[in-house]
Amino acid sequence: MAHASDGRSTASRVFLVLLVTAIVIGALVAVYLVVEAQRAIRAEAERVTAAAAISLAASPDVVSSLADGDEGAATRRLEPYAMQVVDEAGLDFITVMTVDGVRVTHPDLDQIGGPYLGTIPAAPQALTEEFTGTLGPSVRTIVPVLDADDALVGWVAAGVTTESISETLVRRLPLSLGITAGLVALGAFGALIARRVTRRIAGDLPPGQLRDAVSSYESIRTLGEALRAQTHEHGNRMHTAVALLELGRRDEAIEILTETSRQSQSLVDQVTARRQGDPAVGALLLGKASQAKERGIDWRVQIDPDTPRSPLSTVDSVSVLGNLVDNAMDAAAEVEHRWVEVSLTPAEDGGIVLEVSDSGSGVPSEDRERIFQQGFSTKPADAQGRGIGLALVRSVVHGVGGSVTLTDDPTTFRVVLPPAGSRRSRS
Repeated sequence: MAHASDGRSTASRVFLVLLVTAIVIGALVAVYLVVEAQRAIRAEAERVTAAAAISLAASPDVVSSLADGDEGAATRRLEPYAMQVVDEAGLDFITVMTVDGVRVTHPDLDQIGGPYLGTIPAAPQALTEEFTGTLGPSVRTIVPVLDADDALVGWVAAGVTTESISETLVRRLPLSLGITAGLVALGAFGALIARRVTRRIAGDLPPGQLRDAVSSYESIRTLGEALRAQTHEHGNRMHTAVALLELGRRDEAIEILTETSRQSQSLVDQVTARRQGDPAVGALLLGKASQAKERGIDWRVQIDPDTPRSPLSTVDSVSVLGNLVDNAMDAAAEVEHRWVEVSLTPAEDGGIVLEVSDSGSGVPSEDRERIFQQGFSTKPADAQGRGIGLALVRSVVHGVGGSVTLTDDPTTFRVVLPPAGSRRSRS
């Protein structure tokens, strides 16, 4: 079964997927770090402006200068003090003002005596905001200045411009970019290891050929098990018949051989009656009949002779049917009344309907989708092919445009395949 491929091996695709994932995660982390840094810097600016404004508002020099009511004297006394605090606290401005908002101090001396640009609270309380003043947009905190009697005598505002905040953010960017680069490098290293491990397992096979290889292995395995069971059953019957002949019990020997022939012939007749049947599928069904008998399972097969040719290759047909039958027999073997039924009928659109039913206890509702996932299995951890069978069945069937569904009462896996040679099928 050929598959369209861009020539990349499975190992290379695994590497590319993991590398792209690492880059995307790195980019998301970088965005998060930048946004978080911006938030942290703004929060720090609000904290620093509030602390500086509160400290100055509580300063005896500021309180007494504003309480005197002499704006000129207040400027001469407080302007040097305000500029010193600006330098030490890393602020862009501190404005001391009267109750009416007339500036007493300002980094730009020409602005002294002018009105404060910003919100002055109606009540004597602190306020932090972003406002565009004479120095541009800034984060600022305004705090009331109260005298000993808690009377309002003025205001103090401390601020940091958004340009300064941006400069601080830029200084922190190398750390964020370094973390991002480290994550991407770690992801790339992991992708290289994953590619090496995948290549050891799958070589340089593309995904389609790798799946075909798994399908071939599953096909050979299930067909081999079926033929082994058939050979074992015939061997036992032949040994019994020979022993009966040696004991002179010819009629019983003939009965055993006749019964064996009759049981096999019934299934052979159904298989050969199908005009477009697959000999390998017929051999599988014969072998599975013997396998079912070994396990004490009632084996039922219904094949419509008008069932058309399958769009699947022989290997995939054996793999799909074999895995479904194996699962059905495993389920049936766990209950007292054991039976498995296989039916092949034509679909209305010219395709094929394959149904495999069993008397098992069914599939829990929470596992109905998980059973088709790669690696999931309800079998013991050491079971052969654990978590491969049903995932492979769905992959093969979906690959030709078919569908796989699961129903209850009884538990039935229903596979619908499109007509052979249809546009959606791939041979």
